[in-house]
Amino acid sequence: MADMPEKGLSVYRLLPSLSEYQGLHLDSSDMTRLMRWQRTGAEADRPSRLRAEWLGERHWSKSEFPSGRPGAPVLSRRLAESLGDQLLAAGSLVPVDIEGAKDDVYFLYLVEQVVDCLDTRRSSKPNRNGEIKKAVFLQQALPEQLPAFRLPQSPRAVQWNGWAADQLVELTGDEIEVRLTWSENPQVTPHPDPWGI
Repeated sequence: MADMPEKGLSVYRLLPSLSEYQGLHLDSSDMTRLMRWQRTGAEADRPSRLRAEWLGERHWSKSEFPSGRPGAPVLSRRLAESLGDQLLAAGSLVPVDIEGAKDDVYFLYLVEQVVDCLDTRRSSKPNRNGEIKKAVFLQQALPEQLPAFRLPQSPRAVQWNGWAADQLVELTGDEIEVRLTWSENPQVTPHPDPWGI
């Protein structure tokens, strides 16, 4: 397990920053299948590959964290190798086939760990997309040793523990936007709409 940061337990949503980086558009039929797997867990829907294409200006650098889909984090080979076995504690890495870019090695981080750690009495109800605007976690049930997890109440959204978010940001600089969804520190204010665009 990674060392826990001094700031205490925290949970984030990660998404690509709005800086000038190319991002990935994920194939809609592959995304439908992924979301069905996240909802039902049916092995027949479990993705083994994901198709995508680059978006953005060709002269921009390619982001190492190029997907803003809440349930489909995509990592460059460098990020996947840097976090290594830590990532595999919560899921698996699925190859991404990028149209016209055979040499670009990226992986969908398929988060398999679904953990019932939400305080449903103090959290907002999931909206029709399954997103929880205000999340309060049960500290004793929070899987702090995992880099990421999903909630049964919101299975299509990947929640990142603070230590993993910190490592990814340290590796990528301004390529990742972090939105705090919850902190054990009551002095810290979560993002007002962590799952919004």
